[in-house]
Amino acid sequence: MPSIKSLEDLKRIREEALEKRKVKTAEGSIQVTVAMGTCGIAAGARDTMKAILDHIESNNVSGVIVTQTGCIGKCDYEPIVSVSIGAEPKVTYGHINPERAHKIMLEHVAGGKVLTDLIIPA
Repeated sequence: MPSIKSLEDLKRIREEALEKRKVKTAEGSIQVTVAMGTCGIAAGARDTMKAILDHIESNNVSGVIVTQTGCIGKCDYEPIVSVSIGAEPKVTYGHINPERAHKIMLEHVAGGKVLTDLIIPA
């Protein structure tokens, strides 16, 4: 933990902590959900979630809500990530590793382009 030598140090550390907290709780019209059931975790969903949160933090992305959910019943496609943008239909992606999560964040969340090759068939 950094040393606190003045009131300014304390204020700076507080601001940094609040910014990191905003990554998980930001209000916005974009929601990214990672399935974190037992099967998802076993398939690597924790790494996928970490990659999404790291992308948001390192690129100062705002307006994105990142949540987790339990098993959604499509265990063959784990790790699963769903993206909802405004009133558009929810898109559910399967077999998402950290590299694919980064691609989803860049192309779909930031660019609005659905990655049809990663979508789970209905």
